[in-house]
Amino acid sequence: MIKIEHIVKRYGKNLVLKDISLEIRDGETLALIGSSGAGKSTLLRCLNYLETAESGKVSFDDFTFDFSRAGKKEIVSLREKSTMVFQNFNLFKNMTVIQNVMEGLLINKMCDKNGARQKALELLRQVGMEGKADAYPENLSGGQKKRVGIARALALNPKVILLDEPTSALDPELVGEVLSVIRSIAKKGMTMIIVTHEMDFAANVADRVVFLDKGEIAEQGDAKEVLSQPKEERTKKFLARYLAQNDYSI
Repeated sequence: MIKIEHIVKRYGKNLVLKDISLEIRDGETLALIGSSGAGKSTLLRCLNYLETAESGKVSFDDFTFDFSRAGKKEIVSLREKSTMVFQNFNLFKNMTVIQNVMEGLLINKMCDKNGARQKALELLRQVGMEGKADAYPENLSGGQKKRVGIARALALNPKVILLDEPTSALDPELVGEVLSVIRSIAKKGMTMIIVTHEMDFAANVADRVVFLDKGEIAEQGDAKEVLSQPKEERTKKFLARYLAQNDYSI
């Protein structure tokens, strides 16, 4: 169980996250939806301490991280429990695919070089990228880079994987391959929190949806129920506008 309690985040005078509290069950895939600027990616980045919240707590089972009194040791422990798959890939351009996946294992001294290579190959097979192990990122498609990013995140054996717009900037035919990988990981019981602007993607991959509006949780619940029959007026307006603009049908 992941428990988020009273997260508050400001950029100057702008209050971006307004007292966010949320629970994510083990093995659950949670989608964060909402307009640009609603605070989705900021919340995700706070959970990996890429952004610093003014106050609030994040708990993973018996470990609790308090933003108001975080030290170096606590930050390292938090990052051991959550890993990011970035919107812009963030792969090391001077490393091959397998070296990118191995890097975190070696830096964190989780295994020796041979062990890291074997684990990396296993994870690349899991995401359908074993055939590109010796390729460099510049020779990969966007969908392939995203799958390598997922393998790299899995290598660290986190409690939760945080995915920021996993289908962003992908051609429509590549969205399916990323969706397939995320579904297969979900079936293995990995907990995931996914920021997405694509409602079809959220409906197909998520167990639960949280709709953020102006830094607040406006509605949450079963993914298909929220996306097809939202209860709150704010959610209805967002979905009506968004679905109409993008020609989606849930």
